[in-house]
Amino acid sequence: MVIAIDATGGEYAPHEIVKGAIKAAQEHKVEIALVGRRDILYVLAGRHLGKLGMTIIDASQAIGPNESPLEAIHSKPNSSIVVGINLVRDDMASAFVSAGNSGAVFAAALLNLGKIKGIPRPAIGSLINITPDTPIFLIDAGANVDCRPEHLAWFANLGNLYVSQVLGISSPRIGLLSNGEEESKGNKLIKETYKLLKSSPLNFIGNIEGQDILKRVAEVIVTDGFTGNIVLKTIEGVSDNWLHSLSQTGQVFAKAYRLPLRALHRDIGMGSWTQRLDYREYGGACLLGVNGNVIIAHGRSQSKAIKNAIGLAKQTVERGICQRIKEEKL
Repeated sequence: MVIAIDATGGEYAPHEIVKGAIKAAQEHKVEIALVGRRDILYVLAGRHLGKLGMTIIDASQAIGPNESPLEAIHSKPNSSIVVGINLVRDDMASAFVSAGNSGAVFAAALLNLGKIKGIPRPAIGSLINITPDTPIFLIDAGANVDCRPEHLAWFANLGNLYVSQVLGISSPRIGLLSNGEEESKGNKLIKETYKLLKSSPLNFIGNIEGQDILKRVAEVIVTDGFTGNIVLKTIEGVSDNWLHSLSQTGQVFAKAYRLPLRALHRDIGMGSWTQRLDYREYGGACLLGVNGNVIIAHGRSQSKAIKNAIGLAKQTVERGICQRIKEEKL
C-alpha cells in the first residue's frame, strides 16, 4: 500500500506535512510518497527515505488556497494536487491525502479519476467525534452547494455503506438535517428527500434538528454541502474555543496544584473530552463516489492531523470502500 501525500498544501506545509508523514510511516507501517518540490522534500525527509520506505514524487507547482479550482488544475498540471491524484488514477498509489485547496482536490478527483458509475455526485463524508461511544458521520460536508433530492438520497447510501464498513455498525440510523422533526418541516429539498429516504431500505429515522447532532440520535446525518460545511465549521469553532478555554483554565489550576497540565486533565477526566473535540484526532474527511481513495485534510493540519489522516486513508483502503461502492451500484 502506497499513500501519496500532498506535501505542498495547507497552512503548515511542508514541514508539518512531512513530520506527520514520517510519524504515519512509523506507526501505520505504510509506504509514503511525498508529492512536492523534490529539493525541499529531500532536505526535510532525505534521511528517512530508505529506512521508512518513503519516496519523493516531484511536483514543481503549487495551488494556493484562494485560487479558482478549475483554473488552477488546468493551468498547473504539475501541481502537487494534480500529480497526487494522477498517482491514484495510474494505480501508483492506493490513496491521496491533501490539506490543500479542497475545491481543487475535489475538481482534480472528479476530472482525473471520474465518478463511480451510477453515483450522481461525489460527496465529502466527515467523522465527528462528539460522543463517548462512536462518532457520527456527516455527509455532505462541503462538496455540493446546490443539490437535488436524489443527490441527498445517494449521500445517505454512501454514508450507510461507509459507517457499516468502517465503524462496524450493520444498520446505522440515518437522519435528515432539517429545521424540525415533523415530516412537513424543511424546505422543498428536504421535503422531497424525506419522501425518497422514507421509501428506501435504509434505516431512516426521519428529520433531526441541529441540537440532535450532539446527542447522537443518528449515526449518519445527511444534508447538502452548503449546510454541512457550515455545521462542520461551527462545531470546529466551538471546539477550538472550548479547548482554548480549557487550556487556559487548566494552566491556572496546574500551577496552583503544581501538576503537569496533561496529568491534571487526566485526573479530572477531561483527557477523553479533549480528544473528542479535537479535529486532529481524525485528521480528514473522505471524498466518496470517485474512482479512487481521496482524503481531504483540514487546511490547518499539523503533524498529528496528517498522521491520522494517513491512518484514515489506510483504513479506507483496507476496508475496500471504493470497491464496495462500485459493487453496490451493480
